[in-house]
Amino acid sequence: MTDFDIEEELKKLPAKPGVYIMHDQNDEIIYVGKAIILRNRVRSYFRESTTKSLKIRQMVTHISWFEYVVTDSELEALVLENNLIKEHLPKYNTLLKDDKTYPYIKVTVNEDFPRIFSTRQVKKDNAKYYGPFTSANAVNDTIELLRKLYHIRSCQKRLRSGESDPDETCLYYHIGRCLAPCAGLVSKDDYREELSGALSFLNGNYRPLLKELSDRMTEASEAMDYEKAIEYRELLENVRQVAQKQRITDSSSDDRDVLAMARDKESVIIQVFYIRGGKIIGREHHYMKNAADSTDAEIIRDFIVQFYAGTPYIPKELLIPVEIEEKELLEEWLSNKRGSRLSLTAPKKGKKEKLVELAEKNAAIVLRQDIEKVKSEEARTTGAVRELEELLSLEGIERMEAYDISNISGYDSVGSMVVYENGRPKRNDYRKFRIKTVEGPNDYASMQEVLSRRFEHGLRDMTEQALNSFTRFPDLIMMDGGRGQVHIAQEVLKSLNLQIPICGMVKDDNHRTRGLYYQDQEIPIDKNSEGFKLITRIQDEAHRFAITFHRSLRSKGQVHSILDDIPGIGEKRRKALMHYFESIEDIKNADIRLLAEVPSMNGPSAEAVYHFFHKESES
Repeated sequence: MTDFDIEEELKKLPAKPGVYIMHDQNDEIIYVGKAIILRNRVRSYFRESTTKSLKIRQMVTHISWFEYVVTDSELEALVLENNLIKEHLPKYNTLLKDDKTYPYIKVTVNEDFPRIFSTRQVKKDNAKYYGPFTSANAVNDTIELLRKLYHIRSCQKRLRSGESDPDETCLYYHIGRCLAPCAGLVSKDDYREELSGALSFLNGNYRPLLKELSDRMTEASEAMDYEKAIEYRELLENVRQVAQKQRITDSSSDDRDVLAMARDKESVIIQVFYIRGGKIIGREHHYMKNAADSTDAEIIRDFIVQFYAGTPYIPKELLIPVEIEEKELLEEWLSNKRGSRLSLTAPKKGKKEKLVELAEKNAAIVLRQDIEKVKSEEARTTGAVRELEELLSLEGIERMEAYDISNISGYDSVGSMVVYENGRPKRNDYRKFRIKTVEGPNDYASMQEVLSRRFEHGLRDMTEQALNSFTRFPDLIMMDGGRGQVHIAQEVLKSLNLQIPICGMVKDDNHRTRGLYYQDQEIPIDKNSEGFKLITRIQDEAHRFAITFHRSLRSKGQVHSILDDIPGIGEKRRKALMHYFESIEDIKNADIRLLAEVPSMNGPSAEAVYHFFHKESES
């Protein structure tokens, strides 16, 4: 907005609550904030005398213009601020990276014959919800156990009214997982009695069930019904496993979430413990972006707003590690979402403080593990790319494309294109090519066709302003081979007036990667370096992708064996060759002496195979 005068617009700001939105010169939203009084808050960004964090000072230098929305209250401003942050993900706002929904166990107690099933949505529908759980597998295992123990239905099948009909029963009834209310085979009272046991289980009351199963196991064993005894023993073990996962943390039956954090210069992790009915039912950690320059209180505040705006269930209490500003405002907002009173507590002593300390210890462990993991991952990806840049004297390598030709076990050649961005495979951009213009095993001509089709397609799509993976050209092309393959690629790019660096991935006599061929020189590379390991991964991936495509065509009967086209090589010798060698590539690289050693082969047939694969180099 070129005609925007910041000084003049600052004078127009109202003394009302609302949300302000900062834009850069490209009209990108770079920051969203809320204020009780817009005039005071927005002006403070542009006053030299105001103390600002490094992040805010940097943000201010990029502000080209701002806008604002007036609200009736600070609470409305809080909600609008969070919605805008989630929609636009501004560069200078502290952002919650995780956007997950968690599974719950839902019991439809409002129905005549309640169901038990998993859900990721909590509604105000008078049903009972248990959770959230951090593992969908744990939810499914618990539901399956409840069906074994109490035979509660989970389907939405229409229930019968009137006389029972055993013919209406389904498989779950016959395997003892359901009481078949849909067929009218159980009364409401009997069904409710089973349901009460399931609800007691979900509330963590395991002891009566453990005793009952133990007694039943003993009775079955004494009656020499060993099959039934084993069944009770397995159920007993399943219940114990579930019980052990939910250790008691305090004597209170209230639901609460415990929040803690760990941070270093760059990373911030928030740990959340979910306590339901006095038991930890799960824990989860979350990453905060753009938080390195924020205080602990600011980070916790931003996390609460962003996380609980999208969480279907809000407990009665949040335990937090530090006192935060706007505590009363957040309590009001969360209480409105919850439908009843919520308290935000920063405990200083007692059991609640111990819970926060436990969460902090877990957050610190996750952070240490994460730092090592991140460092390792960066070394093998972006770090490896930086090594290649230094090795090739290039800058700004982000996207790399590697190509390979395959005609293993087949005459028709196929080509593969694999894509790596920042050292990681980008599989959505991989492409396959069936060679259309080349007859026989001519790798050079096949590669020329593949590259021509790939870049002509890209140039055509650019002209038509299409947006796809072909319109993104690589910063580096990597050929599976040395001088010959590189020169083929150079010829294609030259014919299309394209300038993209090309290097070959050279193999040794044992077909193992040994170095790079770049600008008519073979460049050795340390085999223990991350750059070398990345080259090897790329080369293997291009080869694997081509072979997989070729094999899929062959399985459909679309490719016949290349060996069928060699004079003097019938079915018996073809099978012997394929049994002796691992691939056509190995046959192609074998000398006459080695070929003659294959069972069923002789001198003339070995010469025929050798000359068939080397006729190009001999001519």
